[in-house]
Amino acid sequence: MKVMLRHNAAGTLIAYVAKKDLEEEVVKQTEGAEGKIFTLANGWELAFSNLPDPLQLPQTYEAKRLS
Repeated sequence: MKVMLRHNAAGTLIAYVAKKDLEEEVVKQTEGAEGKIFTLANGWELAFSNLPDPLQLPQTYEAKRLS
């Protein structure tokens, strides 16, 4: 699924999933076997396999929902 990542005015990382009309704060970032895993405030875990370092934001990236 396509996920747009950006920073809000407070500097917090925000993930927006257009197909679900979902915008949530990223509360945790970890490394996993599938790449970088972001945990959203609603409990969703999204795996990003090809994120550049450092992130160029705002930008849309491909992600896989783990839970």
